[in-house]
Amino acid sequence: MLRVPSEPTVRLLERRLGPLDAAAIVISNVIGVGIFITPRIIAQAVPHPLEFLGVWLVGGLLAFAGAMAYAELGTLRPRSGGEYVYLREGFGPLAAFLTGWTSFVAGFAGAMAAGALGAADYLGRFLPVASDATPLFTIPIPWVPLTFSPRTIVALTAIVGLALIHIRGLGPGRLVQNALAILKVGALAAFVAVGLGIGRGSFENLTAAPEGVTTNLALAFIVVMFSYSGWNAASYVAEEIRDPGRNVPIALALGTGAVVLLYLGLNLMYLFAVPIQEIGAQAQSEIAMVAADRALGPSASRLLGGLAVVVLIGSLSAMTVAGPRVYFAMARDRAFFPVMARVHPRFHTPWVAIAAQAVWASLLVLTNTKDALAEYTGFAVLLFSAFAVSSLFILRRRYPDEPRPFKAWGYPVAPALFVAVSLVIMVAAVAGRPGPSLYGALIIAAGIPLYVLLRRRTK
Repeated sequence: MLRVPSEPTVRLLERRLGPLDAAAIVISNVIGVGIFITPRIIAQAVPHPLEFLGVWLVGGLLAFAGAMAYAELGTLRPRSGGEYVYLREGFGPLAAFLTGWTSFVAGFAGAMAAGALGAADYLGRFLPVASDATPLFTIPIPWVPLTFSPRTIVALTAIVGLALIHIRGLGPGRLVQNALAILKVGALAAFVAVGLGIGRGSFENLTAAPEGVTTNLALAFIVVMFSYSGWNAASYVAEEIRDPGRNVPIALALGTGAVVLLYLGLNLMYLFAVPIQEIGAQAQSEIAMVAADRALGPSASRLLGGLAVVVLIGSLSAMTVAGPRVYFAMARDRAFFPVMARVHPRFHTPWVAIAAQAVWASLLVLTNTKDALAEYTGFAVLLFSAFAVSSLFILRRRYPDEPRPFKAWGYPVAPALFVAVSLVIMVAAVAGRPGPSLYGALIIAAGIPLYVLLRRRTK
């Protein structure tokens, strides 16, 4: 039984994670069902197979460049919190607070709510009641009624269950996280290998392209970069990684590299089984299921649908680990609600921060507001990661003689390219959908009064 400590305790977190544990967090945080869905959008934007694969490759290289920049920052400042720590060092406490505030309000909790409901939907393919959205009862809170249905109850069970596991400590949490990561990577890699090896398809699809089509590289890169988002997950738990000067770079390189290779393999498999023009014309169907059905038959498609549940639960688990470390770091710096800095005296985890994120994600499930928050603040993911990578240049200039166990590969070109491309993509996203971006900016700006209030209280 989980016992809640009666006295607040603030301490450092224990270093118990190895490089493979942290790499598993990266892999699970990045790989969600987006890889089953987003290729359709990219095929519409770039309807040539080689260009289609090229966009995934370039996006992966940019993500890897960002990961290597975070690797240097994570060894220079091996603390919990990821870009919160790097923005605080490079751009000051307000910028750091706003990235943490956005992560709490939407970045992690919104993605968790969407993932938990998605898991319920995929589970419904095998157990129909799991995806039943028929309301059982509603708590009539003004403007945001809380609606309980079989679907939302399944989603809440996933969120709360994973929170309890990770509150219990890095031991059980690590076992669950690693098992889910191994299962999803192994199954997806097997799907690629079997599909390309004995599946029905044609490698001629890699060169066949429709004539007279136009491309939209900006849209393609927006979608690809969002598909790779989460490559920085190991930096959130840098304080809990053994020998961070060595293992943080290994974790980020292994995790990001594995994702890039797997994404390229999956998209190659999609093209092998389905011509590019048909990928783009797939309405709302997941291209992975279509490719599995064509290459290996209906049974493979059903198995892949079951794998999607594992993929989503693994992603939820990784976010349950990563997100709370941001709020814990903020509270420890007296930049957020002090209770978030409590560490469980027995399990040595930021249990209040984990519980708070689970509660907020659950409310987003019950109010069905997670889609709007994700749409409004999606551009902020690129914005804050670009600023975090930018802080690498500032800290190199500000602390030139400070020991750096690892230096970012390709500096200064690779991190500069990451920042430049991220900002261009963000501007394109804002220009393409100014309404949601404006609402997102308002959500981010809403953190400023809270920042001022909390600073006054700490003073």
